[in-house]
Amino acid sequence: MNIQILRFDTIDSTNTEAAKQARQGADEGLCVIARQQSAGRGRHGRTWISEKDFGLYFSIVLRPEFDARHLPLITLMTGVAVSDTLQELGVKPDIKWVNDILVNEKKISGILAETVETPTGLAVVVGIGINLTPGNFTNEIVETTTSIENEAGKKISSDEIAEILTRYLIYFYDLLSQEEGRVGILRDWQKRSSYFSGKSVRVTLTDNVIEGITDGLEGNGALRVKTADGSVKIVQAGDVTRLRRN
Repeated sequence: MNIQILRFDTIDSTNTEAAKQARQGADEGLCVIARQQSAGRGRHGRTWISEKDFGLYFSIVLRPEFDARHLPLITLMTGVAVSDTLQELGVKPDIKWVNDILVNEKKISGILAETVETPTGLAVVVGIGINLTPGNFTNEIVETTTSIENEAGKKISSDEIAEILTRYLIYFYDLLSQEEGRVGILRDWQKRSSYFSGKSVRVTLTDNVIEGITDGLEGNGALRVKTADGSVKIVQAGDVTRLRRN
């Protein structure tokens, strides 16, 4: 994968721009980076606060050639790449299924993967937001959010972190593209996540809420949750919250 970067001072959303570029024929590896987003978003249409130079606002175009049933592994692969990026910077991250990176249960990064139909086939746009400094934290999120500056005690530019991140994305995406490498991605994710197994959680689904203990992942990356009656629920999509037991 060859990395090409489009840089913007201000943009509505790096994911929106990357999707537009993909529809116009952009090659795999095109990255969109902005200093500020006016309409940054997370999963389920939530807002991602994107003030100028307070975070890395980054999206990459992928054109996976493997079977569509493996597409959910792209989010897990990205989580591993972000985790290793943060570790290299002196941060100790934890991956919360499926798309959040935490430090001591505070969110430092989020991932949003979206499929895009293009004239040359399906593309996946992966958006990554990483908090660089605490300057953009509102009163509503300050207790649940952290940044590289908070955790590593140093400031880092978005360009520097983007260089490290793309290196890890290239490595782990190449691994994911190999049939035997998909098992490796699940194993790598397990090593980096305390949420893999034995964590008390509440999972909010579209039409239901379940509580239980995490019990590993399915081969496609779905989360297994063992409920109080001993049954195992397979979660393909949902919001996971840690439950603190007294």
